[in-house]
Amino acid sequence: MRTVLDLRWPEEAARYPSPIPAGLPQVRYQRISLLTHTEDEWRLRSRDVAKELWKCVVLEHVRCELRHVLGFIAAAAPEPLLFHCVAGKDRTGLIAALLLTLADVTPAAIARDYAASSEKLRAGYLSRYADAEPARILDALRCPKQGAHNMLRFLESTGGVRAYLAQIGLTAAEIGRLRARLRD
Repeated sequence: MRTVLDLRWPEEAARYPSPIPAGLPQVRYQRISLLTHTEDEWRLRSRDVAKELWKCVVLEHVRCELRHVLGFIAAAAPEPLLFHCVAGKDRTGLIAALLLTLADVTPAAIARDYAASSEKLRAGYLSRYADAEPARILDALRCPKQGAHNMLRFLESTGGVRAYLAQIGLTAAEIGRLRARLRD
């Protein structure tokens, strides 16, 4: 792996700095905040949004940021690339779902993959936040299949994933490179 893309906010990266730049100087490390520039700004935009609609809100409200993230991935060398956020389910899951949709993976498989995140992260998060109320942690980790299906319907309403990516400013060549990362 030669490239790591960190999707966290500046505040998150400051609280928990990545060890990659210092520990692996040969790896290209880039941090691009996916959900607006700050955590507070995103909270204002997304308050009172049900988990089942969260991905749709992201697709609607952070087009510029999505274009930046996906443009970076499209421009990266055609070799393994890692992208991540904090948990690896919402921001990371959104980017993964967009790429999988572009690669013609079935909606059912995308939704199953997203929903599996809840169980895969459960033990680690309950341990990491042992002082927090377990019900609150489990609710934060909830990854409903319906959320992925709603996102895919949103994309269809825009003409499909390729049309949506073009609407946010990606070129046909960039869309082709993104698709090729998973198809070739």
